[in-house]
Amino acid sequence: MSESATVPRRSKWEVLMPVIVCGSGLFSDGYLNGVIGTVNTLLGRIYGDEYKQSHAQSNVSSIAFAGTIIGMLVFGWISDNCSRKIGMVASTVILIVFASLCAGAYGAGGSVGGLLAALTAYRFLLGIGIGGEYPAGSVACSEATSNLKSGTRNRWFIIFTNVMIDFGFVVSAFAPLCVLWIFGMNRLNVVWRVSLALGVIPPLSIMYLRTKLKEPEQFQKETMKDTKMPWVLVLKYYWYRLFIVSVIWFIYDFSAYSFGIYGSSILDIILGQEQSLYKPFGWNVVLNLFYIPGAIAGSFISDWIGPKRTMVIGLVAQGCVGLIMAGCYGKLATPEHVAAFVVVYGVFLTLGELGVGDNIGLFASKSSATAIRGQFYGIAAAIGKIGAFVGTYVFPIIIKNAGGSGTIRGNQAPFWVSSSLCLFSALLAWFQLPNIGQEAVTEEDLEFRNYLAANGFDTSQMGVKELRGERPDDANSAGSTTDPSDKGEEKFVSVAM
Repeated sequence: MSESATVPRRSKWEVLMPVIVCGSGLFSDGYLNGVIGTVNTLLGRIYGDEYKQSHAQSNVSSIAFAGTIIGMLVFGWISDNCSRKIGMVASTVILIVFASLCAGAYGAGGSVGGLLAALTAYRFLLGIGIGGEYPAGSVACSEATSNLKSGTRNRWFIIFTNVMIDFGFVVSAFAPLCVLWIFGMNRLNVVWRVSLALGVIPPLSIMYLRTKLKEPEQFQKETMKDTKMPWVLVLKYYWYRLFIVSVIWFIYDFSAYSFGIYGSSILDIILGQEQSLYKPFGWNVVLNLFYIPGAIAGSFISDWIGPKRTMVIGLVAQGCVGLIMAGCYGKLATPEHVAAFVVVYGVFLTLGELGVGDNIGLFASKSSATAIRGQFYGIAAAIGKIGAFVGTYVFPIIIKNAGGSGTIRGNQAPFWVSSSLCLFSALLAWFQLPNIGQEAVTEEDLEFRNYLAANGFDTSQMGVKELRGERPDDANSAGSTTDPSDKGEEKFVSVAM
């Protein structure tokens, strides 16, 4: 009798709950990254040139990306070498603490410079917590989906990772509008602080559940935290795949986060500075809603035709729409045609979610082995965030060199650049990425084990000691990697095959 036959049957809710708790933390990423675009607009209105002509305008928006990169790399190591649970709980604590401090940022003596310096510092530290969600929460979520019904695993992973991020963007646009309705244009200081304070709620709501989680079964079977990692073999096996995934993620975030963060500012320019903030904030909500249909549709399509085909279709379609939008920008970007502008712009964004947004995380997590999945995912995501960080600085430069934000040509330039990069990414994905099936997690682990064994590594040392039935002082004992009498190997085969 196989080992899996002795395990009590769990309800669908019991199987799905770990997926929800692990992945939904990324809602905070969407909200906390999205809301700062609106806060940026509010700070510009409150402090005028003192804010707009300072480095703080770009730093407040983008400094969290620097922290996020550090968080991804550090927590990638933690999730592989300690545990997924420790990584998730630690990142949640960081989010709660520094989201609270951002909302209460204050300069010594009430100075504007001190306030902005404090907000910039807190945003950096907040970014570390946001970064931790990727290699800890997302990776654990991908492993937990292995227990779900075949044919539905991609959609559940996407719904509780990328859709959560996009839903966070929508709420980050709607919440400040609601706060503005409550407090009005004369209390914008309260509006931006409350908008940031609301970012404490999402991580706080899942903190308790995360402390009660068990480590994913796949992690317990395949971890190498108790043995020496054969890094030469790992790099030889995965370096090229990691490079391709990272390049595509870099290009995607370069465009997606830059457009998202500057969304409310773009609408502010189109609608005119003389109008109240209600109208641009309202249009920003509509714009962010376009993320959702693409993300949800892509989650199902990814199960139907596979992540690779879904990604390529989304990239080609987004590139074509972007080229059309660039060509028609002069007619679309006017107060009279703002509705058409938002619709076309929204379609451009939703196609990005349908393609790369939904599926890049799948490739990062399911095309790498469990033993190094956190670090593989963390490195790829960090390079993606470098793209976002670069984009927030490069986009204004692109606009300026093309003629400036006050010209049609200047505002067309980002769309020309992004559309061309979309088509380039489609070629990379089609020719260089592998196909990912429903059993990708277990199949990848088996292939990685066989590769290690073929190159002389003792795979009997993989997995937690308790599952291997070993004593701590036996961790370094030698053993044949192909001997069928090896209990650790038998346990792996009975579960994974």
